[in-house]
Amino acid sequence: MSGNPELLDQTRILASVTELARTCESEYEHGAHVSKLTLRLFDELASIHQLGDEDRFQLQCAAILHDIGWVEGWKNHHKTTLRIILETTLLSINHRERLIIGSIARYHRKALPVLSHDHYAALNPKDRKKVQILSAFLRLADGLDSTHRGRILDVHCKIKKHRIEVLCASAFPSIEEQIGGVEKADLLSLVFDREVLVKIEPSL
Repeated sequence: MSGNPELLDQTRILASVTELARTCESEYEHGAHVSKLTLRLFDELASIHQLGDEDRFQLQCAAILHDIGWVEGWKNHHKTTLRIILETTLLSINHRERLIIGSIARYHRKALPVLSHDHYAALNPKDRKKVQILSAFLRLADGLDSTHRGRILDVHCKIKKHRIEVLCASAFPSIEEQIGGVEKADLLSLVFDREVLVKIEPSL
């Protein structure tokens, strides 16, 4: 009995992503937690981004890999992450997928997507828009785990006409995480042209 080819392919790719993250000695638990929060943001905001399963999977890969550049040091590690994703032989994905996943991961910090960045300019307009949206989710999720302690357990979003409320469940005081989320909600606000409010709520 054969399985779903697409699911089998994603399983193979995810295995190579996990292997790369561990090979680069990245803080895998942080990457996994950020991936969880990032996918929750994707799902919660589905009504306004209208992206699909392939996009969600690429976001998951980028989230797991976003900090692998630490293998060469903290400075400019987001750029190092992009270079590793583009060049490594460990990932079983094509060049377009590398550009998309690498670009999403690269924009988890510092500069926002601009056409002066070669890797971003190399994408077609549809893929550039996708990278903007998915990077916004990863950027915010990374801010919500700025202490790398996994304090934000879940997120829920309320979508209003002029704002998005990101309600974060935590069993602990999470002031640093809230500050990190507010600081890194910039791209999300820009992409959807809404104010983004980050609130911490006690979990049950």
